[in-house]
Amino acid sequence: MNRRSFIQSFGLFTGAAFISLQTKGYGNLKRGDTIKGKVIANRKGVAGVAISDGFSVVITNSKGEYIINPHQNAIQIFMSTPSGYEFKTTHNIAEQYEMLGSRNQYDFELIRLKKNDDKHNFIVWADPQVKNKKDVQQMMETAVPDVKKEIATMGSDALVHGICVGDIVWDNHALFPDYNAAVAQMGIPFFQALGNHDMDYRQGGDDTSDKTFKEVYGPTYYSFNRGKAHYVVLDDVRYLGSERLYDGYITENQLEWLAKDLQYVDKGKLIIICLHIPVHNAVKNNEALYATLEGFENVHIMSGHTHYNTNVIKNGVYEHNHGTVCGAWWTGPICEDGTPRGYGVYEVDGTKMKWYYKSTGLDRTKQLNIYVDKLSDQQRLVANVWNWDPEWKVEYAIDDKPMGALEQLKGYDPLAVELYKGDDLPIGRTFAEPRKTEHLFIAHFNASIKKVEVNVTDRFGNKYTAVAES
Repeated sequence: MNRRSFIQSFGLFTGAAFISLQTKGYGNLKRGDTIKGKVIANRKGVAGVAISDGFSVVITNSKGEYIINPHQNAIQIFMSTPSGYEFKTTHNIAEQYEMLGSRNQYDFELIRLKKNDDKHNFIVWADPQVKNKKDVQQMMETAVPDVKKEIATMGSDALVHGICVGDIVWDNHALFPDYNAAVAQMGIPFFQALGNHDMDYRQGGDDTSDKTFKEVYGPTYYSFNRGKAHYVVLDDVRYLGSERLYDGYITENQLEWLAKDLQYVDKGKLIIICLHIPVHNAVKNNEALYATLEGFENVHIMSGHTHYNTNVIKNGVYEHNHGTVCGAWWTGPICEDGTPRGYGVYEVDGTKMKWYYKSTGLDRTKQLNIYVDKLSDQQRLVANVWNWDPEWKVEYAIDDKPMGALEQLKGYDPLAVELYKGDDLPIGRTFAEPRKTEHLFIAHFNASIKKVEVNVTDRFGNKYTAVAES
């Protein structure tokens, strides 16, 4: 099938699926008191696989069999895909679950990977947040080709998957199929987390606000494995029952489920938690999550929501709060803090992980912007190092003379001010405004200086340079 025919048929498939899902009710699902099934690979049972209804977690026996008594509120059953196996997908959308219906048996079939998955990569998309077809067009013409090129640099046999940490769309659920078409083109398995703009605002309370998301993408919290890494996707957006009113909160049901899920995970594994609202400062019961993660010393949280990029280490947990795929809501090339629109790229080797921020349309070596302003009697340098954390070094030289470390500054990115500051900017979505960030660095020097060079070294020893000459 040629590419055009595939995209046309895929669009018809996702559109039809979306329409049918919208009309399929959740109510009156018939099921027995006990659900059983089997996990098989190459006609043999697979032992030790976690199966859950979102409330309890059971493990398959030596024959790959499981038995679970579903909770009265359970509507789906899902498998935590074990290491060493392919992710089950439909057009690259992860699909490791079944809707609970009248059947009492649900089997899962696995396909073994052709290579060891201890080494693998993943990308994190935060906030594609398409509102209309013009936004979709931008996504398809910029973000999607950029991801495809980046994946190609990893090698033809690289194991790569993606995770979208919410705000797939911007309240327009009819665009879920367009996002799905983007995922299909990128060519890697993609997992989804729920964002506040992915919710149903007129369905009642928090328990029903995720109805459409669940019909299209499955459970709002679940886990899966690859190599020595255990991935968990959570829903930390609590709908408060009034349109667009929500807060950051992880429900007690989820925390109880997470504790059960982690019972079967080795303490030495790399734990990667993916969700929408940043935990460190915006989830009201974040201490309860940190407590649930106690005993695991290698934990990373992947979040979005803010439309800026920042890295925070709290309670021994490293949180990556990502700049967005859409930048400032598709109005310009950067987020409100000056971070270029883009996504996170992560390289896993056993339980070790490295990462970088990939700016859409720019080379991966582009990790900072610098601005030099001529003042009345001196010059001012501002450097924006968007993926900075305390292990980075930011140094500079003037006219080839090393000057040491730059002073850190909390302030506004100059380009963000130019593009977004004021009631009339940006055109079309004037609510976007520059946002203060702590990943700025500043220096002042003589007006006669002709060349300024900023040298940045990340926590992994990679060096990046930006130069301005007058």
